Amino acid sequence: MQVFVRIAERGSFTQAAEDLQIPRATVTNLIKRMEERLGTRLLERTTRTVTLTDDGRQFYRNCIRLLADMEEAESQFRNATPKGLLRVNMQGTLAKNFVVPRLAEFITRYPDIRLQISEDDRFVDLIREGIHCVLRAGNLQDSTMVARRVALLQQVTVASPAYLAAYGEPKTLEALTGHHAVNYLSSAIGRALPLEFTVKDEVKTVQLDDVISVNGTELYTSAALAGLGIIQVPHYRIKQELAENKLKIILPEMPPPPIPVSMLYLQNRQLSQRVRVFINWIGEIFQRAEQ
Repeated sequence: MQVFVRIAERGSFTQAAEDLQIPRATVTNLIKRMEERLGTRLLERTTRTVTLTDDGRQFYRNCIRLLADMEEAESQFRNATPKGLLRVNMQGTLAKNFVVPRLAEFITRYPDIRLQISEDDRFVDLIREGIHCVLRAGNLQDSTMVARRVALLQQVTVASPAYLAAYGEPKTLEALTGHHAVNYLSSAIGRALPLEFTVKDEVKTVQLDDVISVNGTELYTSAALAGLGIIQVPHYRIKQELAENKLKIILPEMPPPPIPVSMLYLQNRQLSQRVRVFINWIGEIFQRAEQ
């Protein structure tokens, strides 16, 4: 069942074999024997794709439920040690600043869990890409995902001294007229995000013209450092640049709203023990970071 589910989700015998770390020939043989035993074809194979048949779709739903029940039953034994491969996708700066420096602690606590961590700031198809959970900053856009909030990060509005020398330092929202932003292109909504300012508990948005727009967090900060416009970022990300006077906070009395940090996972899946302990640990390290 586990082999069949992995093939169905990955759309590939080869990728399923790599995920499960078993020979591809074994995967092929297992599916052949399963189809013979059930007396029906579960998968349609071509040279390029593998898709579910109608019977395969029904069997897939049953397998998901049964495998989840089995894993839950096994996890009832409190002395059971979480183990196995855990694939996590993280936004790069969150991983660099909060997770990776403390990762040895998790590995020591759970030595039987083997981590695979990928770095992205895009929408991730957890099923197709074989990812168990995702760490992201921002608001949840995908209703098929469950978001467990682990932190609220304070944000600031900043620009470089060179930019402010050229355009002046705005003291009011009205004074932003004529200024430029480095616009961040959101893959979630398909357009540039506006600047946001908290004024008397109300969030006001301002969309400034840009000379450059980007879709990566490192590019976003680098463009501001180069004097190309105003940006809004979590404070932790630019502590060093602020200390070295490479960036300056503007409109501090009207900060952007804090940005939530969440662990995301599929809502229709029973969390495995290894995923559950990892999410709990992520919550712990962010809680410590806020103290």
